[in-house]
Amino acid sequence: QVQLVESGGGLVQAGGSLRLSCTASGSIFSINAMGWYRQAPGKQRELVASITSDGNTNYADSAKGRFTIYRDNTKNTVYLQMNSLKPEDTAVYYCNADLKIAAQWYNYWGQGTQVTVSS
Repeated sequence: QVQLVESGGGLVQAGGSLRLSCTASGSIFSINAMGWYRQAPGKQRELVASITSDGNTNYADSAKGRFTIYRDNTKNTVYLQMNSLKPEDTAVYYCNADLKIAAQWYNYWGQGTQVTVSS
């Protein structure tokens, strides 16, 4: 069974740091772009950061300078290092990836991990 499993969320004070991890498991032939999205209560899901298979990154303006996305292709894992966290970063964070399974490409979502930043 192919799935994306996230970890690393939690409760942190403003100014603190968290690192999120997302590992793709199952019969995966290849992985293209991977990314992190977030959804706060009452708001739409939004892109936080993404990274291509060869390491090109893209960040939301709110994440630039504070968050870093990187990946370990040997482990099928993408990370999001979040520094200088603010209360407005509070949301459920979702991992997303384009996975090649049995010669077809599919877009997968993780189950989400809660990040809460207290003021």
